[in-house]
Amino acid sequence: MRDSRIVRRIGWVLAALAASVLAALAIGMVAERNARARFEAALTADVRLRQSLLTSEIARFRLLPEALSDDRDVVGTLAGMPGMAAALNRKLEGLATSTGAAVIYVIDRDGNTLAASNWRMPDSFVGNNYRFRRYYAQAARTGQAEQFALGTVSHRPGLYLSRRTRDGGVVVVKLELDRVEREWRQAGGITFATGPQGVILVTSRESWRFAETRPLAPAAAAARADFGIAALGPRPWRDADGRLTDGASGETLMMATSPADAAGWRVTLAMPTRGAITAAMRNAAGAAALAMLALVAMGWALRERARRRAERTEALEAAVAERTADLSREIAERAAAEARADDLREGLRQANRLAALGQITASVAHETAQPVAAIRTYAAAGEALLDRGALEEVRGNLHAIARLTERIGAVTAELRGFSRKGSGAIGPVALAEVLDGARLILKERLARVAVRWPTLPPGLMVVAGRVRLEQVVVNILQNAVEALDGQPAPAITIALDDQGECVVLTIADTGPGIAPDIAERLFTPFATSRPTGLGLGLTIAQDIMHDLGGSLRLVPSTHGAAFAIAMRRA
Repeated sequence: MRDSRIVRRIGWVLAALAASVLAALAIGMVAERNARARFEAALTADVRLRQSLLTSEIARFRLLPEALSDDRDVVGTLAGMPGMAAALNRKLEGLATSTGAAVIYVIDRDGNTLAASNWRMPDSFVGNNYRFRRYYAQAARTGQAEQFALGTVSHRPGLYLSRRTRDGGVVVVKLELDRVEREWRQAGGITFATGPQGVILVTSRESWRFAETRPLAPAAAAARADFGIAALGPRPWRDADGRLTDGASGETLMMATSPADAAGWRVTLAMPTRGAITAAMRNAAGAAALAMLALVAMGWALRERARRRAERTEALEAAVAERTADLSREIAERAAAEARADDLREGLRQANRLAALGQITASVAHETAQPVAAIRTYAAAGEALLDRGALEEVRGNLHAIARLTERIGAVTAELRGFSRKGSGAIGPVALAEVLDGARLILKERLARVAVRWPTLPPGLMVVAGRVRLEQVVVNILQNAVEALDGQPAPAITIALDDQGECVVLTIADTGPGIAPDIAERLFTPFATSRPTGLGLGLTIAQDIMHDLGGSLRLVPSTHGAAFAIAMRRA
């Protein structure tokens, strides 16, 4: 009898153990499924944040080559203008330092590098030929290109952004993504970005760079040449029955991949499951063991175990809730930071628009002041002539006023074109008409000084716009007249040097000359030594002569100041 009771008790214990094992298996499967779902959701949210970091870093540099493609120093260097390459080297060096670009350089239509931000370095790009690079060939053909590759000089990987200029050259900006990789590495896990071919290009684990994520058999040779490497690496993880493992450490991984952006880039985040899913399964197994011990021991142990299980479940849910709250807070902070960045960019754009508007307004005031002053003088003289009954002279004054109002309209139209970077219509212009127009505008002011006008060959024509060239001559003469105020023997000499295809008009005065500190920045905006001057006249005049295919420069003079206006002969 006693033996039978012992047998029955053993049977109940075995049955309880079997039921506990089945329950433990079921609970473990549910816990694993729930932990995997939560882990996958957190992984998906995290990979989007890491893709945003990469996208924003590349977006900072996309407009830089486009902005430089129309830069005056770039255009001048590609055109072979003397001294422009040295100025462009210094400009590119400053831009690379301020923006954080690895290197910025300009290539001509033959593939030769004319200027680079690393021009001071022993391994400078200046003089190297990059015609073999895809970013050069594609930009020269289609207008722009992007290529990720190893540098042929630095041997460092980077993203090359290129843009064709209007003269057929190519501006290239190389972006090294070390900062992005460093932040990915600090955030944990293994993060990598692949291009359209599925090759790992940017990664927090250096050994994974230039490894395949899918077979590339037909295009492997072309991919190696494009990336500048000898061979692509194999996929760095193993996939067996749907289970991904790290090829180096053997850890089980879970991966989340972002959708491809417009350029075909995808970001993937791989996290070991040992710290999350495996831990959840271990907790479930421990709970099952405790359940079995409680069933075998006594009923009160079952109740105590249930209480402890509830506490553990609550702690686990609290931890998950805390992690979810941290992720939500981080997402909100990133969104707020991006909103502040958008507000800042809009503020900068508004400031640029206001600055441009102010400069154009100042230019209009500067360039119309002289005709308005001349109109005022002719009107006052006409009133005096009417009192004397000199009607023919009054009619001449009215005709001069009409010509001056036409000039004001032409000047404002030219300035509108100037603000839009337009060159305006140019063609053959009689140089004598230009000098007559300048003499008309400054008639009263020139009467106070001795002016020596040149003898022009009959029918001398130059390539220009009449109003724009007249604007340049008036600016130089106006400055000369103002410089002669208070001088004992004020005089202006205008000389013509006919050099065949080029005609040079030199305007010299007997004034005090130009101070050295002003002469160094004479053709920059707002550089002036006069308290009431705007400092825009010479800047506008030089830009006009550049657009007309000529030049304006300060030439050496024994006394006073002398300016040479070079024009193409028509």
